[in-house]
Amino acid sequence: MAGGRERILRRRIKSIQSTQKITRAQELIAASRIARAQAHVAAAQPYSESITQVVHDLAAGGGPGDSLLLTPRPDVRKVGYIVISADRGLCGAYNSSVIRAAEHAIQEQSARGVDYALVLVGRKAEGYFRYREYRIDAAFSGFSERPSYEDARHVGAAATQMFIAGDIDLVEIVSTHFVSVGTQVVQQQTLMPLARDEVVADTAHGVDATVQAAYEFEPSPEGILDLLLPRYVDARVYAALLNAAASEHAARQRAMKSATDNAQDLITNLTRGMNRARQDAITTEIMEIVGGAEALRGGLRHEDLLADTIEGRDSELFGARKADR
Repeated sequence: MAGGRERILRRRIKSIQSTQKITRAQELIAASRIARAQAHVAAAQPYSESITQVVHDLAAGGGPGDSLLLTPRPDVRKVGYIVISADRGLCGAYNSSVIRAAEHAIQEQSARGVDYALVLVGRKAEGYFRYREYRIDAAFSGFSERPSYEDARHVGAAATQMFIAGDIDLVEIVSTHFVSVGTQVVQQQTLMPLARDEVVADTAHGVDATVQAAYEFEPSPEGILDLLLPRYVDARVYAALLNAAASEHAARQRAMKSATDNAQDLITNLTRGMNRARQDAITTEIMEIVGGAEALRGGLRHEDLLADTIEGRDSELFGARKADR
């Protein structure tokens, strides 16, 4: 019985050791990809800053114009949500945190009578909302770990078309912002309409005069601004995708490290149990050997007694016959 328990524990330890090798490998892969994702975020920063500065200069040089992307809707009847999740799991609460934040925002707006539209990035978000029969307007997947600017352009175009067509009155991005390897924050930020204060922020500080002196815009600042604002939207979506990718790798690295540590604790506890089972088995075998030896010794003692008895009786019989003679 004890030997059977030892075999079961040994089999479980081997199974957990195999799982531990997988989680450790996933941890190392995620750790190596964090640095690459951070490098991508840093590499995209100059373009984001440049296009932001150009938009500011255009707005300062000719005014923000009447672009639809800058015009807030007086009555918000439908909100579009760009929800950025991962394509796969094994990253702790990363996916559930983003999905829960988006669902909470949808329910909050629905309680006010505001409809919703969903543009989903990542298979996890698509699977969650599709399973619960939410209405999905667009879904993108296959690039959550390594998004490209082209991917961001497709996502931004889907939301921009719906906004310009008047299908939605507001676009919100629900994603995870990468702060550090140990800290990622789920955030919801408004993408469209673009904040007019943000676009024309420098106008109030007298930049318009310097811009007018430094640049000449053709055909007009308003026309260039209308062409550039969609690129500005794509740049913001791209930044959100890169931050989400870095956050996903960091969350996966933490989750896999925790799983590896837990597997080691399980192996330690099961090894102790297996050693106890082995000691029980050895003790049982020793007791069986000692019991067998005692039984053998007891059997030999009986045989000796029998021989002594026969020998004694023979002596008595022979002694009596000798006396008769």
